[in-house]
Amino acid sequence: MTTALITGASGFVGANLVEAVTAHGWTARALHRKSSSLKALAGLQYQSAIGDILDSASLQIAMQGVDVVFHVAAVADYWRSSKDKMMAANVDGTRHVLAVAQANGVQRVVFTSSVAALGQPAFGQAIDETTQFNLHPTQFIYGYSKVLAEQVVAEFVANGLEVVTVNPAVVTGPRDVNLGSGSLVLQMHKTGIPICPQGGVCVVDVADVCAAHIAAAERGRVGQRYILGGENLWYRDLLATLANVLGRRPPLLSVSATLMHGLAGLVDVARDRLKLALPVSGDQLRYTNQTFWFDSSKAQRELGLTIRPYAESAQRTLDWYRDNNFI
Repeated sequence: MTTALITGASGFVGANLVEAVTAHGWTARALHRKSSSLKALAGLQYQSAIGDILDSASLQIAMQGVDVVFHVAAVADYWRSSKDKMMAANVDGTRHVLAVAQANGVQRVVFTSSVAALGQPAFGQAIDETTQFNLHPTQFIYGYSKVLAEQVVAEFVANGLEVVTVNPAVVTGPRDVNLGSGSLVLQMHKTGIPICPQGGVCVVDVADVCAAHIAAAERGRVGQRYILGGENLWYRDLLATLANVLGRRPPLLSVSATLMHGLAGLVDVARDRLKLALPVSGDQLRYTNQTFWFDSSKAQRELGLTIRPYAESAQRTLDWYRDNNFI
C-alpha cells in the first residue's frame, strides 16, 4: 500500500488531502507540530507524525517508509505573518523537505505552490503556467516566496528528484478552521456583506484541488507546474452567489478603485505606524481592484481537474461550519 506524507496536514488543504488520500486507498501520514490544533483533522484516519519542516531530523523520522510526499505546509496568511517567518517556512522549509525526501528515496514529491507565484494578470485576462512573476518582491512577498520555493524545486528536479508542482487559486470548502476564504462565508452569515470591490478572483473547491494533487502524484509530468483553478468570477458575482446560498441580500454598493486605494492607505498607516492588529492588509485591499484570473486547461487535460460551481463549494463550506459548531 502506498504511504503518503502530508506536510501542513493540520491546515485547510492539508487536512482535506489527508481525507482524499485515505479515500484513494493510500495510508495518510500527517506531519504536524506537537502544539498544532488538530481541529481540521477531526474524524479522519491517519498516522500522526510529529515534526516541523524546518527540522530535518523530525522530517527524517516522518519519511521512513514513505512513497509519496505532498509538501503542502506554508505560511500563506501574509497579512498576519512576518516576512522572515514566511521566507523561512516557504523557502527554507521546502529545501529541507526535498532534501530529506531525496535522501530517503521517496518516489515522488508534489509541491503545493500557488497562483501567487505567477504574479498579476492583466485586467480581465486569464493567464497560464507559462507566465512569470511580474511584481516587485516588496509588492507581494507571499507570491515572491513561492517563486523562490519553485526555484528550489527546479534545483532538486535537475538533480534527479521527481517533483511536480501544483498552483492552486483561492481554495474554498470544508475544514477551513483558520478562516481563510471561509471567513467570507462566516461574514456573510453573521452580518451580510453590503459592499463589493470591482475586481475578480479565481476560486476552486478543495476537493477538486486534492484530487488533482493525487493525480499529480500518479501521472503529473516531473518538473511541470499545473494551475489548479476553478471559476473566474467578478467579486460582485461571487458575493451574489454566496448571498443566495446563505439567504442574504447581495451587496448593494460597488467600491471604486480610487476609494479602495484610499482605504488601503489608511490600513497601511494603522498597521505599520500605529501597530494595530487588523484582519486585512493594505495590499489585500488594493488587489481587490484587479482580476486574478487563471487558465486551468493544462490541469484539466493532464490531471483530470474538475471544476465545480462556486455555489456548490459555498454550500459545502456552510454545511461543514454548521456541523462543526462554527455557526
